[in-house]
Amino acid sequence: MPKSFNGKVALITGAARGIGAGVAKEFAARGGKVALVGLEPDLLQKVAVEIGDAAAWWEADVRDNNAVHLAVDAAAELFGRLDFVLANAGIASYGTVRQIDNDSFERVVDININGVYRTLHASIPHLEKTKGYALVVASMASFTPLAGLASYNASKAGAESLALATKQEVAHLGIDVGVCHPSWVDTDIVRNAEADLPSFKEIRSKLPWPANGTTTVEECVDLILRGFAGRKSRVYVPKGVMVSNWTKALTNSPLVWPIMKRMAAKTVPQMEKEVAALGRSHHAHTPLTNKK
Repeated sequence: MPKSFNGKVALITGAARGIGAGVAKEFAARGGKVALVGLEPDLLQKVAVEIGDAAAWWEADVRDNNAVHLAVDAAAELFGRLDFVLANAGIASYGTVRQIDNDSFERVVDININGVYRTLHASIPHLEKTKGYALVVASMASFTPLAGLASYNASKAGAESLALATKQEVAHLGIDVGVCHPSWVDTDIVRNAEADLPSFKEIRSKLPWPANGTTTVEECVDLILRGFAGRKSRVYVPKGVMVSNWTKALTNSPLVWPIMKRMAAKTVPQMEKEVAALGRSHHAHTPLTNKK
């Protein structure tokens, strides 16, 4: 873990809870200043109060281009610079492609891909001044599509590609861009999905390591800040997720398809029944959007 981020400023989206809040607190604990951006003002204020004078917060929906630009520009003006950006805001949804409603699917894609674009687009002019670093939070799902999570998988694969293309585009400006690939982290998304959908928990238990385990927020925060310090191209959470990247072709090959087909045949009908019984396509604590 880096000993100090003295004099550095990080802007974090999705900073009200979970990974975003954890990174903000630890970054500030190591001497940095943090701009918290998110949708839940009460939680953002709580995180900022806990951190103290090294933090400020802005309520902004990453689906709203103007709101993102205003928040990023205001943070850069307040702190005088931006050195790091963590494009962390993201959501998941429940339901298969034939079951999920259009709005829920599109919302996931808009937040998880377009929200990353809006964050990077607004931040690049400031990162150019500091020769800074942006880390896009994608997922292990970037490599391993899973039935019932099509919108999440598609959006996280898209977020990875967006980050890698942006990395090429801004390298000559002195900016580095990395991609973070968490597996299942002990956050609201995972806990609530397992509570809402017993079939989801069953599927996870049958997946190979590291997809069948859960990483603590603390370990995730540690690895992200190591990524910051080393300006890493890839941050795997846990480190074993690297294997999923290496074996992506095998996972999606004709060799493995019969196994996936048998698993899906058992779990998908049950998952669809559970989602139908819930009557919603997301967990109950998903923040509401400000975008009309």
